[in-house]
Amino acid sequence: MRAIRAARAAAAVVVPGELALVVCLVSGVRPPGWVPVAAEALVLGVLLLEARVLRGLYVERRERGAAPGQAWRGAVREVVPVPVRLLLHELRAAASLGRWLGRRAPHGVAAGDVPAGYTGPQTAMMYGLLFVSVIETVALAHLIPWPAVHRVVLVLDVYGVVLLLAMHAACVVRPHVVGADGSLRIRYGALFDLTVPPDAVASVRVERRYPEGRLVTLDEDEGLLDLIVGSQTSVTLELNRPVPFVRPLGGAARARTIRFHADDPRALVTALRRLTPP
Repeated sequence: MRAIRAARAAAAVVVPGELALVVCLVSGVRPPGWVPVAAEALVLGVLLLEARVLRGLYVERRERGAAPGQAWRGAVREVVPVPVRLLLHELRAAASLGRWLGRRAPHGVAAGDVPAGYTGPQTAMMYGLLFVSVIETVALAHLIPWPAVHRVVLVLDVYGVVLLLAMHAACVVRPHVVGADGSLRIRYGALFDLTVPPDAVASVRVERRYPEGRLVTLDEDEGLLDLIVGSQTSVTLELNRPVPFVRPLGGAARARTIRFHADDPRALVTALRRLTPP
C-alpha cells in the first residue's frame, strides 16, 4: 500500500513538473543546465517505480483470476493519479483533433453500425469559448511587457485554444454507436465510454429532460446515470441489470438507468429497437 501511495505521489508531482519544463523550453526560457538533467533522472526513477508497482498489482489480479486486459486496466486505475489521467484524456482528444481535421471516419464505427451525434447543444458554446480564448491570447500578447512572461503565457494560451478545439473534435469523431449486434456504445468525447450489451436492454425511449449537475451525474441509490450535454438529455435507457462503467477520473460505478443526449433521439431509439431482441 505504501508503494502504491508513493507511486501516485511521485507521478502527481513529476508529470506537472515535466510539463512546466517543456512549456519553459518551448517558450524560449532557458533554465540552468543541471535542471533538465535532474528532471529527466527524476522521471526515469518514477517510471521504474511505476513499472515495479504496476507489475506487482497485475500479477496479484491475475492470481485472483482476472483476465489479462482487466488485470492491467485495474492496476493502472489504482496507480495512475488524477493529473496523469487528465493528461491521457487530453492526448486522446488531440488524436481526435487530427482525425477531425483529416476528415477521417468516426472512431469506433464499423460497417453496419449506426452512429448518433450529440454535439448540437454545446457547439455554439464551444465556439464561443474558443473565440473568447483567441481574443484573450491576442490581448495578452500586447499587454504583457516582460518577454519571458509573455512567451510562457503565449504558449499556455495557445495550448488552451488547441485543447478546447480538441475537446469539441473528440465529441464529433466519437459519437454514440448502435452496434450491428444490438449493443449501444454511449460516449462523450475522450472522457466517457460505456458499452451496453444487447441482452441488458429492457427498454429505450425518447424523453427530453433538463437535469442539473455535472457532465456525469450518478444517483447511486437508484442506479440512475445522467450524461448531460448542454444541460439536457433526450434518451432514457432502462436496463434489466446494473451495467458497470468507469468515471472520467477512473472511479468504477454501476448504473441501471441511463439518460443521455442524442441530436436525433428518435433515429437512435428506432435503430436500437430494431436491433435489440425483445
